[in-house]
Amino acid sequence: MNSLLEIKNLVKNYGNYTALNNVSLQIPKGSVFGLLGPNGAGKTTLIRIINQITMPDSGAVFLDGEPLSPKHIADIGYLPEERGLYKSMKVGEQALYLAQLKGLSKEDAKKRLKYWFEKFDIASWWDKKIEELSKGMAQKVQFIVTVLHQPKLLIFDEPFSGFDPINAQLIAKEILQLRDEGATIIFSTHRMESVEELCDDIALIHKSNKILDGKLIDIKRKFRTNTYQIGVNTKNPNEVTNLLKSNFQVFPADFKLFGDELIFNVKLTNNQSSNELLSLLSNHGEVKHFVEMIPRANDIFIEAVSKNN
Repeated sequence: MNSLLEIKNLVKNYGNYTALNNVSLQIPKGSVFGLLGPNGAGKTTLIRIINQITMPDSGAVFLDGEPLSPKHIADIGYLPEERGLYKSMKVGEQALYLAQLKGLSKEDAKKRLKYWFEKFDIASWWDKKIEELSKGMAQKVQFIVTVLHQPKLLIFDEPFSGFDPINAQLIAKEILQLRDEGATIIFSTHRMESVEELCDDIALIHKSNKILDGKLIDIKRKFRTNTYQIGVNTKNPNEVTNLLKSNFQVFPADFKLFGDELIFNVKLTNNQSSNELLSLLSNHGEVKHFVEMIPRANDIFIEAVSKNN
């Protein structure tokens, strides 16, 4: 694996409390990596170590093949869950100041800020104070400040907090664009629908331990249940229901279709194929819906954490 960030056997204790217990991860270059876990799992501690806000008790972190050191601060952009803008400062003045802290010249910072402010249609905010902005508006400014210096590694902690659906979609689009331009992104969230939309790989941390990691599609395969949603128009619903129940494992369905179709969730055994099920349905009616139930990130999260408990 061609990794930008490699985390090896990290341990972090706070007195008698273990925040991270021998956690190892590899974050592939040019990917969106979902860092998931319940509250108190250890995600924030891991992010703080990567940002060199705190140090591990043991273990190591490597960025682009080099041991993590203070010089790498310029290679990282961090959008924390608790935003850190100065409320009484003007938007433009503050963005310019923070950009220069990341190593940009004043001239270069102004050019890049002009590009982003025009892209987000917020040029009129330049002389406004942060305290005059809504939470979502301030969030846009903080997002720009985070990505402005074009770091190798971006860390977004609940980046959609405070956004309406339209602006959340705007930021999601920008995150994917940054990935496509070569950035590596760690994405920490409790919004599992955003994980589905954005993440290439994920890791799940629970009670200080990594309990799951890998490509999201491979993890979905591991958690698949071979269950199908079926909907069929038939003149003989009782007959079809009995046939299904005598040949397959059948469960009530809660999805909705547009008509009066007979609907079920049907689970196949290892010896049964989807063609067998489809053939039975086709012989007794018009199949209107036939979809394998791919495990959602939310289902995987709940099942993995429950088993770990």
